[in-house]
Amino acid sequence: MKNLWNDAEAEAMVAAYAPKGINRDLALRTYTTRLLGGEPRLVLHGGGNTSVKTTVTDLVGDSWDVLCVKGSGWDMGTIEPEGLPAVKIAPLLKGRALAKLSDEDMVTLQRANLIDPASPNPSVEALLHAFIPHKFVDHTHSTAILAIADQAESRAMSEKLFGPKMGFVPYIMPGFDLAKAASDVYDQDPTVEGLILDKHGIFTFAATAKEAYDLMIHYVTVAEDYVKQNGKNPFTPAKLPAKLAKPADVAALLRGAVAVDRGEGRFDRMVSEFRTSRAILEFVNASQVEDMARRGVSTPDLSIRIKTGPMVLPAPDADALDGYKQIIADRVVAFAADYTEYFKSNDARGEVKRTMLDPMPRLTLVPGLGMFGHGRTLKDARIAADIGEMWIEAARDAESVGRFQPVSRPDLFDLEYWSLEQAKLAGAKSKPFTGQVAVVTGGAGAIGAATAKAFAQQGAHVVVLDIEAAKAAAAAKSAGNGSIGIGCDVTDAASVRSAFDAAVATYGGVDIVVSNAGAAWEGAIATLDDALLRRSFELNFFAHQTVAQNAVRVMKQQGTGGVLLFNASKQAVNPGANFGAYGLPKAAALFLSRQYALEHGADGIRSNAVNADRIRSGLLNDEMIANRSWARGISVRDYMAGNLLGLEVTAEDVAQAFVHQALAERTTADVTTVDGGNIAAAMR
Repeated sequence: MKNLWNDAEAEAMVAAYAPKGINRDLALRTYTTRLLGGEPRLVLHGGGNTSVKTTVTDLVGDSWDVLCVKGSGWDMGTIEPEGLPAVKIAPLLKGRALAKLSDEDMVTLQRANLIDPASPNPSVEALLHAFIPHKFVDHTHSTAILAIADQAESRAMSEKLFGPKMGFVPYIMPGFDLAKAASDVYDQDPTVEGLILDKHGIFTFAATAKEAYDLMIHYVTVAEDYVKQNGKNPFTPAKLPAKLAKPADVAALLRGAVAVDRGEGRFDRMVSEFRTSRAILEFVNASQVEDMARRGVSTPDLSIRIKTGPMVLPAPDADALDGYKQIIADRVVAFAADYTEYFKSNDARGEVKRTMLDPMPRLTLVPGLGMFGHGRTLKDARIAADIGEMWIEAARDAESVGRFQPVSRPDLFDLEYWSLEQAKLAGAKSKPFTGQVAVVTGGAGAIGAATAKAFAQQGAHVVVLDIEAAKAAAAAKSAGNGSIGIGCDVTDAASVRSAFDAAVATYGGVDIVVSNAGAAWEGAIATLDDALLRRSFELNFFAHQTVAQNAVRVMKQQGTGGVLLFNASKQAVNPGANFGAYGLPKAAALFLSRQYALEHGADGIRSNAVNADRIRSGLLNDEMIANRSWARGISVRDYMAGNLLGLEVTAEDVAQAFVHQALAERTTADVTTVDGGNIAAAMR
């Protein structure tokens, strides 16, 4: 592993933080923490921790010897000094004399001695850092180290490989007991430069930040070199179908299968992240892949992200996809049953009864294709996929030099259902559309952009479609929440299909579609050019049909229902003179929405429309109004507020109507009017 320490960069960080009152110790601690956290083979998504023992001054000028240790929730790769909260070290050291200390009391002890009470909780391994007397202490979950630690004979292999300079700590769950055990091992030989924690990871420590970091890189490199020199390919390739299906053929089927069925048509959906590479394929294509998956995760904290390990599917045959949906469903049922038994059998050991988490897999391996990470958000799905890649590396390397034997299921359960970890999860609250994917056409226009933002604010990942790709991307960026923008001509069937395929490739599927794209053309109906009328029908009717067809195709693959929402316009029910070119296709689109409601209610797909009029878009001005033959002499204000309520109606009002319809679980074939009041346009 490459040593990334750079004297100039380290000193630059010290200089940058000095004016902010950050001392040299903490600045260098921040620097090397980032070096460690930036390497996924050492640290992934909240894993690992570091510390430094230093002195700080509180608000009244008193100086304290403290432990600055990584705080809960901080990412080591981007950490700032405030992510290393200072804890008075004397009370922590005094705690070592206790015979026992519950996890909750440990947290209380640490929080009670924070210099800044607003700081995040110190790491659950803060006591271990405190009990090791060295100034700088580093801890990672190196995949190379796990190749050694995840062995049946891990102690013997570790002692042979690292010699007397590394202590060995048998597996104990993080917390007070591990801190005492690790410090006892250190006390038996204070000349050691680090500790190997069985089934867990590695600690290194030294008097300086550079020395502790150098030791970490050195011992990880020793493990890497051992695997490289001694590892043998442990796998034999399995036979694959002559013609493999594509990831797009599988994604929506799989996403629907792993959704948690809450009953009565309600699902907690997840989004998916697909990954493939040479290393992934070599692993998932092995005949031993199911056996490897059953053995468990490479380090216990991964259970928080990928449960007991991945689910494995058979390779998908492109010529036999009709039955693959049922195969996926059967595998998910089997995984959930196994997880439920794992929970029940291990929960019975404890005095405190716990509530089982959902039993769905968070990582799926598909021979011939790669792997899918699943999560309630795209971030969670990507984390699962990141962890999957590192799990594959650790498991493969362990098997190549021995036998991959990670922590036992009972020990895994104790960490997955650890009260401190459960408290973290309890703080993550879902929004109404968390886990759902919404597609909005005409997404760069005022109504489309407002709608994309409204759905994203309620937790949806949004795919913004617009004929101009740059504007679609800008609207997606404004919407936030990991939304994406795609250039799409909704009057071109191939373009629409491509856009939906991109949505499936990015998130795994589609749940909500707002078919909003449209444009108005004027002209007296008796003299209207046929080409203009046909052009209007292409955009204002047939495009809605093409979008809805693609949406239903994906929704039926998922089997979890869905929502179709159409922008119908008041012209559909209250035609205006010289607006036949617009009103006729809009009327057809309104009835199209009802046809979908009629034919796909049995699939759990709801279909509704919004009837909007006189929407303030920010683009309307007096000159534009004056150029309308039907509005001569009317000001923008008079036109916009010409309704029963006397209020202007905005794009955001229309967006909220779409959100309301998506939330109305027992409503379909509805038309919601958003116009401030126009009796002639009211449905009846």
